[in-house]
Amino acid sequence: MQAAAVMARMPVPGKVKTRLVPPLTHPEAAWLYAGFLRDTIDRLARINGIRPFVAYTPPAADIFFSGIVPPEFSILPQAGEDLGERLANVMEALFSRGATAVVLCDSDSPTLPGRYIGEAFRRLDESDVVVGPCDDGGYYLIGMRRYTSRLFAGIPWSSPHVTQRTVEAAERLDLSVSLLEPWYDVDTAADLDRLCREVAASPEDDVFVRHTRRALVEIGLLPQAQAGGRDA
Repeated sequence: MQAAAVMARMPVPGKVKTRLVPPLTHPEAAWLYAGFLRDTIDRLARINGIRPFVAYTPPAADIFFSGIVPPEFSILPQAGEDLGERLANVMEALFSRGATAVVLCDSDSPTLPGRYIGEAFRRLDESDVVVGPCDDGGYYLIGMRRYTSRLFAGIPWSSPHVTQRTVEAAERLDLSVSLLEPWYDVDTAADLDRLCREVAASPEDDVFVRHTRRALVEIGLLPQAQAGGRDA
């Protein structure tokens, strides 16, 4: 079994995308993140040959996530004091369920092409670890073909050195690493501007970003004519 999981948070105002405030309000930032999350789940649902999961936080959000995921998805709670512990615990849980390769994706990169996730699994045929680096030094994806908890220890999370330190940790553990093409996550006002330009330039009936596009329209960052898309 090849397993892929979205690392997700419940879109509660004041708890998600706080670095987008300002220019957004906390409710607007949460509404936009809900669009990111739905588009990320939709993207994973379109990838053949994998078992899809949503790993969510907080643990009490199980009813919310059960209500938004497609029937073929499974959900599991995140556990841990920091991002490293949460990533390690989700990896361990999926390998314990029989996975032969696991890829974890962020929920902050709504325009990430789905082919990057498929490519991650192909890279794991040859490499122990695959990383999808973000332009800000973090990563949008990490995958492994065997569970190694120490890969996540001692990483300076929320810093521009996450990918570099992760690669260095893998090398110390004698794990081979493959790097995917860089992409970006939406954390800052500059990232938001980039997202708006990218979505505005895409076809209005592009179902791959329909939830993000609708959220951008509803909070006034794209014109109403850009609403586009079809409801699921």
